[in-house]
Amino acid sequence: MFSLSRTIFLLIGMLLLAACNPSQGGNVDDSAAFVGTDITGADFTKPLKLTDHTGQLRTMSDFAGKAVILFFGFTHCPDVCPTTMLDLKKAMKLLGDQADEVQVLFVTVDPKRDTQEVLAKFVPSFDKRFLGMRGSLQETAETLGNFKIYFAKVPGADGDSYTIDHSAGMYAFDKEGKVRLYLSYGQKPEDIASDIKQLL
Repeated sequence: MFSLSRTIFLLIGMLLLAACNPSQGGNVDDSAAFVGTDITGADFTKPLKLTDHTGQLRTMSDFAGKAVILFFGFTHCPDVCPTTMLDLKKAMKLLGDQADEVQVLFVTVDPKRDTQEVLAKFVPSFDKRFLGMRGSLQETAETLGNFKIYFAKVPGADGDSYTIDHSAGMYAFDKEGKVRLYLSYGQKPEDIASDIKQLL
């Protein structure tokens, strides 16, 4: 579900990202073929540093030479997250052999429930090359803040249950580890694959 507060947060975030991308000389049509939003030049204050579902500490430098798709979600998500993961799975199939040059990272916004074991079952079920990423509650909050990801815990019907309202888009990084695109929720697998091909 999309709340008004999340919509406002996303708009502010996109404006901030756009402000990080000063006008440059050259062909103004360079990004015309991208379906996602070109945010080349945006910068995040801290590098990604989380543990993957195999227990290995990871940073973006571990994926040098690959395009990286960074998606934030949680395994109990009823719609947005599994839909996005399925779209990414389809996009990888469309890429064929080039899919081996892409790393999809699923960063959980719910480390309390999304343990290493849970992520190890959930994330590779879409594609064995995908990696689930998690951190402590503090590390998660810092990571989400750094990447301008909105998230809010929403209590369920009883005292113990809850869901999480969160940003649904993805970031795409090029082979040099620089963020290039913001891919909106609902972008078709064909368009995701097309954008990735250009980054490769």
